[in-house]
Amino acid sequence: MLAIIIGLVIGVGLPIQTSINSRLKRSVGSPFMASLISFTFGTVFLALITLFKDKTLFFSVKLLSDQPAWLWLGGIFGVIYLTSNILLFPKLGSVQTVIMPILGQIIMGLLIDNFGLFGSLSKPLSVTRLLGALLVLVGVIGAVSINGIIEKRHNRILEKTQEQKSLIVWRLTGVIAGMLSASQTAINGHLGIVLHSTVKAAFISFFVGVITLLIIVLILHPKFQLKRDNNKHNPWWMWIGGVIGAIFVLGNVYLVPIIGTGLAVVIVLVGLMIGSLLIDQFGLFDSKRNPITLAQVLSLLVMIVGVTIIRVL
Repeated sequence: MLAIIIGLVIGVGLPIQTSINSRLKRSVGSPFMASLISFTFGTVFLALITLFKDKTLFFSVKLLSDQPAWLWLGGIFGVIYLTSNILLFPKLGSVQTVIMPILGQIIMGLLIDNFGLFGSLSKPLSVTRLLGALLVLVGVIGAVSINGIIEKRHNRILEKTQEQKSLIVWRLTGVIAGMLSASQTAINGHLGIVLHSTVKAAFISFFVGVITLLIIVLILHPKFQLKRDNNKHNPWWMWIGGVIGAIFVLGNVYLVPIIGTGLAVVIVLVGLMIGSLLIDQFGLFDSKRNPITLAQVLSLLVMIVGVTIIRVL
């Protein structure tokens, strides 16, 4: 029961992190600066946990030459995923910002399993898993399109607007970000095996992300600012997104050995959907309110069934 509660809590935390980081971006003015702040706080948090558990943050330099180059790309993929979410959130809302990367994660997860990429065990694509993927796709289409279809029927609007075309680009961005997120998970999993420490692997991934973002910020040199949003005081919670992200990583580290990867993914996904729906419905954390519909809820349930088939059966 404790494992289920933990899975639901960290799942709810992920869309909260996206909302918080989007609010931080509004204050500092740059998505890369917001990501750098978030990654820095997460890295410090994970460094403390790693020191407590493993007593050291270091590893053998020999690994840099002995291991494949992709082993160190997890942090870079994490940067792209986090920054994309910050950009997507005001464009798509909480639900779609969660859904589109999930579709990308499913697609990439199937590719990684089928071809044994990033040191993973090969798991050929079966009819059952393909059915699960199709259910996820149906759920995604329903969640992002059903409202527009209903609106067109009522208003008999046939032409696509420029805004709708722009949404397609943002949704594709979300899918690609999700594919990189799935790659990051596989890479960090293999890095954990190499280092004999999942916690240290998570720390190194975050640390690489910080270095990557620091280089980007130094190149782009965005103006550092801390402006108020609508002349209100900046909320204290806009600084804790990185800690929530680190807790999400640690929560998965705790869950997987206890209940298995498949069940952990499903439980976290349920929490993730609940969190995104609540944020959109009530406009939490200074986000734009996007009331959900019954059709969206049913589409999300179809997605959960599809993910369950892929991950558990």
